[in-house]
Amino acid sequence: MRSKGYIVVLLILLIGSIQTAMAQNRNALIINEDRLVLQIDLQSSQKQLDSILKVAGVSEIGIGKLVHGDFNVLKDDGWAFDSKKDNIISFNRPLAELKDNPQSEPYKITSRIPNLNDNPGYPAPLNYGFNKFARITVYELASGLTRFILQGYERSKRVFLSGSFNNWSTLKGIMKKTDGGWLLDVKLEPGVYEYKYITDGRWTTDPQNLIQTNDGAGNTNSVYFKYNYTFKLAGFAQTHRVTAAGDFNNWNANELILERKGNTWQQQMYLSEGKHLYRFMVDGQWITDPSNLLKEKDDSSKISSVLNLGEVVTFKLAGYANAKKVFVAGDFNKWNANALPMKKTINGWALPVTFSAGNYSYKFVVDGQWIIDPQNPLTVVEQGATNSFLAVKPNHTFILKGYGTAKTITLHGTFNNWEPHGYTMAHRGDDWVISFNLKPGKYLYKFIVDSRWILDPGNKFWEPNQFDTGNSVLWIE
Repeated sequence: MRSKGYIVVLLILLIGSIQTAMAQNRNALIINEDRLVLQIDLQSSQKQLDSILKVAGVSEIGIGKLVHGDFNVLKDDGWAFDSKKDNIISFNRPLAELKDNPQSEPYKITSRIPNLNDNPGYPAPLNYGFNKFARITVYELASGLTRFILQGYERSKRVFLSGSFNNWSTLKGIMKKTDGGWLLDVKLEPGVYEYKYITDGRWTTDPQNLIQTNDGAGNTNSVYFKYNYTFKLAGFAQTHRVTAAGDFNNWNANELILERKGNTWQQQMYLSEGKHLYRFMVDGQWITDPSNLLKEKDDSSKISSVLNLGEVVTFKLAGYANAKKVFVAGDFNKWNANALPMKKTINGWALPVTFSAGNYSYKFVVDGQWIIDPQNPLTVVEQGATNSFLAVKPNHTFILKGYGTAKTITLHGTFNNWEPHGYTMAHRGDDWVISFNLKPGKYLYKFIVDSRWILDPGNKFWEPNQFDTGNSVLWIE
């Protein structure tokens, strides 16, 4: 009798585990042709419901309302009700509708674009870009993550997503298997990225992505743009066609076509950091942006709207109260001595300028006389001239500790072709420092302390050179 009791208990436990497994298996995100299908079993545990909704990318999870038949949280997130059978409800949304790319800060770009020539497999710097998919398989979630979907390959054991965003890792980007394919959510800053999928050890491009490029090493990669800007033109309700064009696309008025949404014509895209001139074409007629007060003449003397993307740096020059005109100039404006006039302040002169990430040289022009920035100890010698040095969005700081009695310490390396005068470092406390914005790759460098070459004592990585003195090694990923 006791054995029968055990059998009954085992049967109950087995049935319970089967029911639990069935409930768990009924929750699914299915990639079905041109749409995603979300299937939910309302009898699932809260943990199971929470898990499937997170996988679906629902921005606000209201499990309690969902269980009681309030599906607004899904509808508000773009999911359309499909069917309900017993405790199983299903929703769907077309992949084509997932192209919306929300931006919390549309004027701020934080992406650093690597150089194709220096590091094969990284995208080359681009002024602008649009995504083109036969079927939308990469899109932005409301959470800020970017979702990559690879349809099919259901017999594959493991699938990885690899690209310029994870240094082409073959180990990090393991994808989650779903009914109908694979998916992975990654955090990307606005910018341009190259990527591929690895299915059971075999590399493949995204079959739905129409944009591909050669990576400089003989391989073809898929390209994805995470947008950072939206062109908008309000009104013009009776207009049939609105496009935008600028110096970024050689004023091609047929490329960037705006769509009407409510009372506004708009179109998202990726734009590089820096200054851009642009205009709208409204039913064949050029107009400037009525919502943008910044305007100037382009190369053809036509008035254009001005768009500045990047980081604002405010140049300041103290004193010179009797100066009539003060300008700032540098390699960022081809050393044009009359293009950027500074405004007089209580303490001197000032001017905010928007920069893309990079390294820059500059000087002030005071009533025709060129001077370096007296408040900036960082300098660089270029073609025999000493200029002030500025790094925008630096990603590495060279630090040399000690040497408190040194008069001058300079930095030299492959990033400036070992120029003999190098970069003059700033003495701050017990450290000598200088920051740079460096592209991904390998760099060799050394310091000169009062005419004496030394390796970086704070860096254990070095390699021999032709002088048998060695060079310090730096890798930027």
